[in-house]
Amino acid sequence: MKKTLTYGQVGGSLHAFIGDVHRTGIAYDGRAFLAAGCFSRDEEKNRECAEFYGLSPDRVYGDYRAMAEAEGKREDGIDFVVVTTPNNAHYEISRAFLENGIHVMCEKPLCFTVEEAEDLARIAREKGLLFGVNYSYSGNVMVKEARELVKSGAIGEVVNVNAEYLQEYLVDDIGATNSALLKLSSWRKDPEIAGASNCVGDIGSHIEHTVAYITGLGLKRVAALTDTFGQPLDLNANILVEFENGAHGVYSCSQVCVGHMNGLTVRIFGTEGAIEWVQENPNILYYTPKGEPTRIYNRGMGYILPGAAKFSRLPSGHPEGLFTAFANIYKAWITAVLKTANGEELTEEDRDFPTVEDGVRGVKFIHACVESGKIDAKWVEV
Repeated sequence: MKKTLTYGQVGGSLHAFIGDVHRTGIAYDGRAFLAAGCFSRDEEKNRECAEFYGLSPDRVYGDYRAMAEAEGKREDGIDFVVVTTPNNAHYEISRAFLENGIHVMCEKPLCFTVEEAEDLARIAREKGLLFGVNYSYSGNVMVKEARELVKSGAIGEVVNVNAEYLQEYLVDDIGATNSALLKLSSWRKDPEIAGASNCVGDIGSHIEHTVAYITGLGLKRVAALTDTFGQPLDLNANILVEFENGAHGVYSCSQVCVGHMNGLTVRIFGTEGAIEWVQENPNILYYTPKGEPTRIYNRGMGYILPGAAKFSRLPSGHPEGLFTAFANIYKAWITAVLKTANGEELTEEDRDFPTVEDGVRGVKFIHACVESGKIDAKWVEV
């Protein structure tokens, strides 16, 4: 019976932010080990990262296609690959590894088009491969607690959702010339690399998934106002949403809100109560039963429901954050890959990670918002 895994990574050199967060999250539980990589198109950066992690030279690749083919043929080939490149490469890289029989964990958004997303989902199904998409905030214990509360009926039927993800880091790009494209994460504003959207694709997609994860509700349609402020892609969006159950909500995502660093906040209102979670204070969940005072739930306490509590790693009062959220995504993912490798059936509990189907819904959401923004915020089906 297999007890540990090996994985490879495409993108995410030592100079990249998100690649290291993935590697750190995977390392938390000591069940998967980096064995191969194509970390950068820059030969020096690629070699530097490989040497830092002590990879065998024959498993350091200058091209992801060569990596997928070689690792797919090796008897000791990687069990899964982590794709941490900019958006424009997600589809082709993910497809190459799927076609070589390798499970895939890909950064969000999944890819450029709905057709590409559905193609990846189809290949994964046909080949019986696992495919995860890294909507990392669903790894937070108190997001899982919110989900457990909703499932238990604690807030009744969902009737309204208010959620926002506010940042300020591109406020200087309002009305700026193209020289502003040299700023941090400039590729996110380039349609050739980021795709159809910047703000909605980068952070609005996190709102969509986090709300869907907690409530279990899909979206029916959206009406979006988007603002580019003279840049190629959106820096700000305000979105009306309608859920499958007929409820409505408001999503706001922005990279030009002064005073907000990484302000993902989700408020869900039901017929019997409400919950609120703030990403910058992730160890707290606010729960308000109808007609009663608001309760403050703390991660790590004995009253946390079992489905969430099993992901808690530190005693209460010791903050857990982004690295731990990633670790929890990979805790479920690695368990699923191990059980698949050992021929075991996966339970619903084993699949507590964002899937390729979540990724498809995310791409549909992004494109619906972009389309609505072009037609003066008219309703568009998701």
